[in-house]
Amino acid sequence: MFSIDMRSKENVRSISISDVTQDRVLFEGYLGQLEELGMINGAILEVRGINGVLRMELSEDELHRMLSPKEEG
Repeated sequence: MFSIDMRSKENVRSISISDVTQDRVLFEGYLGQLEELGMINGAILEVRGINGVLRMELSEDELHRMLSPKEEG
């Protein structure tokens, strides 16, 4: 689950839904300068910029695993 809440459509670069590939969707925009990065209820990563907010379902444990160096072997 994710959501993107933009303050103005001027900060949206493009929205594309492919008619060639049935399931492909692309959303591009500019969140702007980072204001805040945090977790909501330990389950949602929130990236807040001056132009909008990106929220993504991601637990703190999953985030730590993603940021930890990978073990080789």
